[in-house]
Amino acid sequence: MSEGLHVVIGGAGLAGSLLASLLAQDGHRVSVYERRSDPRRRGFLGGRSINLALSNRGLEALERIGLREHVMETMAIPMKGRILHSAEGQESFHPYSSDPAEAINSVSRGDLNLRLLEQAAKHEHVTLHFEEPIVDVDFQSGEVTVQHAHDNETRTIKADLIVGADGAYSAIRSAMQRSSDKGGFGFSQSFISHGYKELVIPPTPSGEYAIDPDALHIWPRGASMMIALPNTDKSFTCTLFWPREGEGTSFQSLDSADDPTEFIRDIYPDAVDLMPTLVEDCRENPVGNLVTISCDRWYCGDHAVLLGDAAHAIVPFYGQGMNAAFQDCLVLQKHLRKHGRDIKQAIREFSREQKPNGDAIAQLSMENFLIMRDKVNSTMFRLVQKLERRLHRVMPAYVQPVYNLVSFSTTPYSDITRRQERRRQLVRTVPLVVLAVILLMVGFLGGIIV
Repeated sequence: MSEGLHVVIGGAGLAGSLLASLLAQDGHRVSVYERRSDPRRRGFLGGRSINLALSNRGLEALERIGLREHVMETMAIPMKGRILHSAEGQESFHPYSSDPAEAINSVSRGDLNLRLLEQAAKHEHVTLHFEEPIVDVDFQSGEVTVQHAHDNETRTIKADLIVGADGAYSAIRSAMQRSSDKGGFGFSQSFISHGYKELVIPPTPSGEYAIDPDALHIWPRGASMMIALPNTDKSFTCTLFWPREGEGTSFQSLDSADDPTEFIRDIYPDAVDLMPTLVEDCRENPVGNLVTISCDRWYCGDHAVLLGDAAHAIVPFYGQGMNAAFQDCLVLQKHLRKHGRDIKQAIREFSREQKPNGDAIAQLSMENFLIMRDKVNSTMFRLVQKLERRLHRVMPAYVQPVYNLVSFSTTPYSDITRRQERRRQLVRTVPLVVLAVILLMVGFLGGIIV
């Protein structure tokens, strides 16, 4: 490209920071505007702090900006499967893949965000502006209005491309909804009845992990669950996913309990004694919302586009929010390279390619919520998964479990849901007797190979 674009990015979170580096590598001048203060001076940027599950899509993006090796060596803790904790306190391990080398990686949101910002700041064509949120956009002229947090003074910046990477409650998306762009801008959001609250399992007195760090821990209880992901400081971040209201296991019941410790002990008996700050965490940590956001298109006018949570916020039950946002960044970069200064065409093609994938991972994430909180306890479900892994080992070119495709490949999410639906149709049409014979054969072959 003979002359780079001036790209304004709203949001210095994970996606905005990554995109700044990607576009600066291509010779574009990038200005990033963030409403919060600079975390390089004041610590973690804020927002949801649920640990991130870094998998292949995210790793591909980090490779593009030269951070994959650093992140994997200094921040990531590989998790090779799930450890399920029964109501009686018994544990069972269930691998994610038939390939022992395949794992998802627990990383700290705050630490990764800091490293991405530091990487972006190394580029001479990247300028980071903190405490200066974008408050309005002129989608016809390509001008954004930013407001300084200290004095509320506003100024206008002209951009060739405006990218909304400012999260689920995006100001740029809100401006799109208010715009008079031809055809309007369709948007929907839905909150599930569950919320989340974070707890902590600290290191043991000897400085070791209190539970196995090589797995994601799940305490599935039907309508609710708790998960725990390891941190590099030998602690675990635990997250309750509970209904907000109702009798039994709910945040409403927890708030009214005389003793939070005994209330939770009845649900997760093997975890309570590992949580010395449980009472404080229950009373002080807020209950967060879980929202799914969908837009009928990801662009507005000829200059502005959305990506990541601003375009398609999802519930966190597949660990794909960050990975999907990073893949958005790579695809946007691809279309900008393809179309040069034809921004209008680039953002429209990006939207056409990625919106189906955003819708698909939203669907997959809700389905995995049901699996994690309930189906993982089913003997039949675990048997089918085991048989599927064995068949994958025998014929990897023909059988790919959905989980493997989502987490251990960069296959478009919409392709995965299409394969999933074809498989469901096959199961519905194959006579049960034939299916039983197939399953027995797979079990026999798997037993021989194992």
